[in-house]
Amino acid sequence: MQSLFKRGPAPLALLTFYIAVSLAILRVPGIYAGDREGGPAARVRRGAPVLRPEDDVYTNHIHAEDLARACGLALFRGRPQRVYQVCDDSQRRMGEHFELVADACGLPRPPRISRAQAVAELSPVQMSFLSESRRLTNGRMKKELRLQLLYPDVLDALKAGC
Repeated sequence: MQSLFKRGPAPLALLTFYIAVSLAILRVPGIYAGDREGGPAARVRRGAPVLRPEDDVYTNHIHAEDLARACGLALFRGRPQRVYQVCDDSQRRMGEHFELVADACGLPRPPRISRAQAVAELSPVQMSFLSESRRLTNGRMKKELRLQLLYPDVLDALKAGC
């Protein structure tokens, strides 16, 4: 290991390779926080529609504070080249998620539309989120990084204020 710290291009390349292969990979879904623009309550306030239940997709989120803690823990506890899904514990479909946000914040629930209506009304970027939806689990993150979430559910964060 001492040779890694000698001067010259070969030891520097070896050190760079050693650092690069030692990194963990964090897969991060929607990030939210009370002071972050465009959060879940802001989307509900805009009246943005969500898919009707039969067309709905799963959604995954993580509070910014939990994400920051996961990043720090991954530096020290993450296994090399290991992928961690950094998300909260909720397992909800998007429409249900935003209805809960509306209820918690005392706002009207978002309108429900069909997938065909969504294609006509939403932007291609918005539709890509609906087409690429995945149902993530955070078991590896919690077990290997030993992360205890401050906000295991978006409702926990909303209790602190919409």
